[in-house]
Amino acid sequence: MAKILLVLYPDPEDGYPPEYARAEIPVITTYPGGQAAPTPEAIDFTPGQLLGSVSGELGLRRFLEDRGHTLVVTSDKEGPDSVLDRELPDADVVISQPFWPAYLTPERISRAPRLKLAITAGIGSDHVDLPSAIAHGITVAEITFSNSISVAEHAVMQILALVRNYLPAHEWVAAKGGWNIADSVSRSYDLEGMQVGVLGSGRIGQALLRRLKPFDVGLHYYDPHRLPPEVEKELGVIWHPDVRSLASSVDVLSIHAPLHPQTMNLFDDELIGAMKRGSYIVNTARGLIVDRDAVVRALNSGQLAGYAGDVWYPQPPPADHPWRTMPYEAMTPHVSGTSLAAQARYAAGTREILECWLDGHPIRPEYLIVDAGKLAGTGALSYTVPEAEG
Repeated sequence: MAKILLVLYPDPEDGYPPEYARAEIPVITTYPGGQAAPTPEAIDFTPGQLLGSVSGELGLRRFLEDRGHTLVVTSDKEGPDSVLDRELPDADVVISQPFWPAYLTPERISRAPRLKLAITAGIGSDHVDLPSAIAHGITVAEITFSNSISVAEHAVMQILALVRNYLPAHEWVAAKGGWNIADSVSRSYDLEGMQVGVLGSGRIGQALLRRLKPFDVGLHYYDPHRLPPEVEKELGVIWHPDVRSLASSVDVLSIHAPLHPQTMNLFDDELIGAMKRGSYIVNTARGLIVDRDAVVRALNSGQLAGYAGDVWYPQPPPADHPWRTMPYEAMTPHVSGTSLAAQARYAAGTREILECWLDGHPIRPEYLIVDAGKLAGTGALSYTVPEAEG
C-alpha cells in the first residue's frame, strides 16, 4: 500500500465554505487544440467546490482509503519540524500546488528513499528539483492545460486593472468613502491603441493574445519557438527576435515564460530601463523571472507605471516583502490558476494520474515532466521544461 502526502493551502479564515455563490460551473471536456480534459474513472467531489485547501483534499480521501492507501494532508511545509519534513521519509507520492509549493529540494529528495511520484496539482513543476528527481527515479507529472485559460483571464484582468487605475478608484469609494474622480482618473488610460507584448507564446501566451485582439491593440510576442505564419497572420501579431526588442517596443508586457536559468532575474534594472517610460508589467508566470528590487525601484522612479501579477518568491512571501507596499501595484496571492473551475479540472487530473500509477497503467504523455520509466538505466539528465501556468 502507498502513502500519499498531499500539501495544500490552508482553509479560509472563516472556515471551509458551507455553501457557494454558484450551484454549478461550466463543463469543459476539451481544451483549445483538442486535448481532452482529465478523464478519471470517477470523482468524489462536486465541481465548483473548494478542493485546493486542506479540507477539500482534492477529493481524494475516499478514493485512496477505500483502496487501503494512506493519505496525509497538510499545509505545514516550512522548516525541519514541518509536517512535510516529518512525513516525507516514508512517502511514496507527494502532491502539491504551484500556489502553495512543497519545495522538493535535492536535500529533501535525498531524505525520501521511497518517493516515486511527484504530482503538481496544476501546472509548473519548478518547485521540484528535476535533476534530483531523475537521479532518484522519481516520476514528475502535472495537469497540463488544466488552468491555462484561468491564468490568461487573470492576466487580462490585471492588465486592465493597471491601465485603467481600477484599484485606486475602487479604494476611493470603498475604503475612503469618497468620490474623488480627479484622483481616480489621474493615472487612468485606455488600453485601446496601446502596444501589448507577450513573453512566451505557449498555451497561456496564445490564449492571452486571442483575448486581447478585440481590444484593438498592437500585439507583439517573443518566444524562441516562433508561431506558424498562419497563426501570426490570424492574430495580427508581430514576432520579435529577442526579449529586449520586445520589451522596448511595447506599452504593456505580460510574462508567460517558464522559470529556468536563462529567465531567472531576466527583468533587471537594465532590461526594465530599456522599456518605454511609463510601461506596465504583468507577471503571472514566476516571481523570480523579475528582479524583486528592480521592480520596486522602477515604480518609485516612474520608469514603470504599474506592476501586477500573482507570483512571488518565496511563496508565501514574508510579511515585509516589498511588493506588498510598493506603489502602483495590483498584486494578488497566487490565485490565477486556482479558480474553483480550475480546481475541478486539476483535482480530476490528479486522480487520473493516481489511478494510472497505482494500477500500473501509463500516465498520459502530456502530463509527464519526468518519466522515470523511460529514463531508467539511461543516466539521462533531460526532461520536459514545463510552461509556468500556476
